[in-house]
This record gives sequence, structure tokens and C-alpha cells, in this order.
Amino acid sequence: MKLSKFLSGLIFDAIIANAIQEDLGWGDITTEILVPGDLNGEGSFLVKGTGVLAGMEVAEAVFKLVDPTLVFNVLLPDGSKVAKGDIAGTVSGCVSGILKAERTALNFLQRLSGTATMTARFVETLSGLKTRVTETRKTTPGLRYLEKYAVRVGGGYNHRHHLGDGVLIKDNHLVALERSGMSLEGVIKKARSAAPHTLRIEVEVTSVEDAMVAAEAGAEVILLDNMSLEEMKRAVIAINGRAIVEASGGINLDNARKIAETGVDIMSVGALTHSAPSLDISLELEYK
Repeated sequence: MKLSKFLSGLIFDAIIANAIQEDLGWGDITTEILVPGDLNGEGSFLVKGTGVLAGMEVAEAVFKLVDPTLVFNVLLPDGSKVAKGDIAGTVSGCVSGILKAERTALNFLQRLSGTATMTARFVETLSGLKTRVTETRKTTPGLRYLEKYAVRVGGGYNHRHHLGDGVLIKDNHLVALERSGMSLEGVIKKARSAAPHTLRIEVEVTSVEDAMVAAEAGAEVILLDNMSLEEMKRAVIAINGRAIVEASGGINLDNARKIAETGVDIMSVGALTHSAPSLDISLELEYK
């Protein structure tokens, strides 16, 4: 997947510019007082672990914004399976420009590759089953779209991008509305009557009984939150194809396949974006 086809240019440019401002907004005093402006070199992106690469376009954009004269060469595109010792790409030109952009570019590349790597492990764990793996909105503030892109690179799918992307009635919505006397059925029907017909109505439930009520009330997606395996099996049977069934809560690589085997259609895993360890990648610089 090409990042440019996933993310609008305006949002992408803003993310990159903000990250550079964060690190370089006051200049790079070390580089500026020590490194000659006419010194040239080449940096190689050395992979130090095993995983799935994501973020090469982002790294290139960082270097190009800091110094447009730098030459960036992608050797391994996003989605490549990488191992220790692989060279993902190179950047060459003015060393001072390379040094100023290095940390920001690596931060993006390591983090996005980590997310893609964890996603790929979940996808592999569910091999042969119908269940799709998605992330959640538990993303790093300001980096949501890049992290969701990394999930796609790893073979996963996307949940809501933002609060306006779909109706998801969660437990706190229900608690608030129960105080005004609304039942679960009433909440779902109100949402369906008021929301655009182009948006699905999803509701979070914690019991098989509520799952049945949600299906009968017309919910199009039913989220089974922190249910046991047996409860999920019963809920899937009770819903009987009347809605898409999503499992969420406490999902990890050890229990993911058993959860998928209950028959759920979607598995949303917050850990893909909030807990994925970064893939170790360094920039090895050689002077010319």
C-alpha cells in the first residue's frame, strides 16, 4: 500500500512539519558549530531486528523537508519482511542535513515498523480463519493516521478513523442515557433514526442477553466487550448473522486464535498502536 493513497497530502505534510518543529525548532546547535557545511556523506538504514517495514515514505519526507538537496533511495519498500542486517534504504548528501533529520525520521520508521510487525503477527496467528484484525482509536495523539496506515501495511484493517466516522454506542453512552430512562433497544433505534443512512450503528455489549437485544433492535455491528470464550460463542449463535460481530478487550497473541474460533467477524486490538514495541533500526553514516 502506498502511503500517498491512504492519507491526504495536507494531513501528511502537517504531521511531518510538526515533528520537525518539535526537534529542530530551535536549531541543531551541536551540528551547526561542529560539522562543516560542505561535508558530504551517506547514511544507511540498518535493520537490527525481524519484522515488517513501514514508514519509508515518511522518513524520506522528513529528510526532504529538512534539506531538499538530499537524495533518498528506497531499497526495501513498506510491507517488506526484514531481518537483522538488512539495509532498508540510504540517504546521501550534506551531512549536516542528514544529522538534523536523522532522529525524527528514525522515530517514525521504528514506530510504524513496530506497529506493522505486531499486526502481521496477529494476522499470521489467525491464518485460515475469517476474522479480520483491526486497531482502535487508542493511538498516539497526532500520529493516528500514520499508525492506522502501518496496521494496513501489516495486513490488518482499520476501525473508525475519528468520532465522526461511524456511530459506536459504548458503555458510558448507555450509562448516561439510562439515567433518562432509555433502554438499550431505545438507544439503538434513536441512533438509527437520527444518523445518516450511510453510517453503520455499532453498539458495545457485555452479555449474551444484550447482544440479542442489540441484534433485534437493528444494530449493524455488535461489539462483544471482555466476554469469555463461551459467552462469545453463545453471542455469535444468538446474533445468527443479523449483524457483524466484533470482539474486543484483553486480546493478545496467546488468546487471539481461540477468540477468532468463536466465530467473530472482527477483532479490535488496541495494543497494535498503543503497545507495539518499535522495530530497532539505526542510521549508519559514512563520509565521502
